[in-house]
Amino acid sequence: MSVLHIRGGKPLEGELTVQGAKNSVLPILAACLLAGGPVELFNCPRLTDVTAALGILRHLGCQVCQEGHTITVDPSGACDSFISEEQMHSMRSSIIFLGPLLARTGQADLTYPGGCELGARPIDLHLAAIRALGCQVTEDSGGIRCRGRPVGGEVYLTIPSVGATENAMLCAVGASGWTTITNAAREPEIVDLQRFLNTLGARIRGAGSGVITVEGGRPLSGGRYAIMGDRIVAATLLSGVAAAGGHVALKGVDWRHLATVLGVFQQAGCRVNSWEDRVELVREADCPLRAVSEIHTAPYPGFPTDAQAPVMAALCASRGSTWFEENMFDSRYRHVPQLLRMGADITVRGRAALVRGVERLHGAAVAATDLRGGGALAVAALGARGDSVLSGLHHVDRGYECLEETLQQLGADVRRETGDRVPA
Repeated sequence: MSVLHIRGGKPLEGELTVQGAKNSVLPILAACLLAGGPVELFNCPRLTDVTAALGILRHLGCQVCQEGHTITVDPSGACDSFISEEQMHSMRSSIIFLGPLLARTGQADLTYPGGCELGARPIDLHLAAIRALGCQVTEDSGGIRCRGRPVGGEVYLTIPSVGATENAMLCAVGASGWTTITNAAREPEIVDLQRFLNTLGARIRGAGSGVITVEGGRPLSGGRYAIMGDRIVAATLLSGVAAAGGHVALKGVDWRHLATVLGVFQQAGCRVNSWEDRVELVREADCPLRAVSEIHTAPYPGFPTDAQAPVMAALCASRGSTWFEENMFDSRYRHVPQLLRMGADITVRGRAALVRGVERLHGAAVAATDLRGGGALAVAALGARGDSVLSGLHHVDRGYECLEETLQQLGADVRRETGDRVPA
């Protein structure tokens, strides 16, 4: 078992470029099935979820090559339409292959996806979108069976689901007619997917707004594309600076994608400087964090649910109380019991959590139970007094590329060790 040893209390200093976005590269890798030639992707993060996606592409018949942060996918040999249960369970985002498989082959046989246990995340919106595009969907205990080439149509999402929006876009690109997606998710990663597909020759408009239109049936080519920076990794690193103090500059991330998170840090007493592709955060050692007004997670451009846990971890050692309301997932407070082990004062009632700031957290042996919760525990450890041992790194490695190396670049005292036994 691998663990991170983190010695807290050391301010973070330095500058680095944020890794490519996990939530962008995964749908773009699935979209490579639609390309008419080889695709070369740059700024791809080295994550276990990316490894799982590449495994699915290889299984489907694609030629895949990964060198550092560059991935090349040649989909010319892709002919399979079945994804095994083991592959589907390897990551929650595996459902994103449904749309492009139908667009390419006219059929798809899948089981239900896996991933972090964050409560109910039904895929009914994905399936409703596929049906609206003219495909037949059958569900049973064995999984999902889809047949028929998409013809286009009107897709209305009852909630602005990111995954369902992406699946509808990917399926619609291969449809024989036009598609309109209403109440679409507006996240920056949706815009990145549109840019990639249009680079290949698709004609998609409206990403970033609530209505997206897709002209289906256009021939696509291969191409080259650079993945956007990961705004959630940036939010986690900034939370670490807020917790430990210091001065850090992050390059390769658009401050506008982090506006709600940056606003919280400013309310908490940090100094924030922002440019189009660079963000700086300063928290002076002699200036404790202040509690902030209520934080409510919401679809973009609201406060991101993926940033809730890291920001909460930073505010555990603040003056005053902060009220959190989690509106996206039912089980997004699984990090709280671990923070309590570090001396936090948090009360959870349903979707609400009240964080009463303490003077400082202390080191402890803690375990990540999900991806962003793991990032939050690293944040807490950076600001804590003493040593912490963080286990459950298989969750962390899904979305943070070599987190210990990233933190070391900023001067943190952190190392990864294999074979340790974490104290109970």
